[in-house]
Amino acid sequence: MSFSRLIITAILSITWLSCAQAGTLPKPAGKTILTISGNIANTNINGAAQFDREMLESIGVVAVETNSPWYDGRVRFEGVPLKKLMAFVGAKGTIVTAVALNDYVSTIPMEDFNKFNVILAMKRDGNYMEVREKGPLFVIYPYDSSPELQTQTYYTRSAWQVAKLIVE
Repeated sequence: MSFSRLIITAILSITWLSCAQAGTLPKPAGKTILTISGNIANTNINGAAQFDREMLESIGVVAVETNSPWYDGRVRFEGVPLKKLMAFVGAKGTIVTAVALNDYVSTIPMEDFNKFNVILAMKRDGNYMEVREKGPLFVIYPYDSSPELQTQTYYTRSAWQVAKLIVE
């Protein structure tokens, strides 16, 4: 990332964080890739929170390197911690339903976000994930961090091609 892009991202982050605390988020400037609805306090369009890629990245991106059943060997995923994203939208609930572009639905307990540091990945091995590559967004657990996460329970919670999150 260039220095000027880093400065712009930092300024936008501060602006968006202050807006989020006020209950109103800025509207996405680019293509919307995620809509969060349900029991949230901070919205920007018709009672929901819509995000483009730059907005998500401005919240803060972390990396998780892990094995998974979908790829050979360790993979580096980069994305927004779901704990941080839920705080950003003022989520109040116990369950998040992830809805994929193909209407696959996965129910995820919100406590997972704190307990396991789950991320909403945008990149795999340094590249943005396209729809045909399980993108644009993929719920990723740090599977290698615990044998508990290497089970069908957590693999089914790991929705890919995520387009919506509904907080209940």
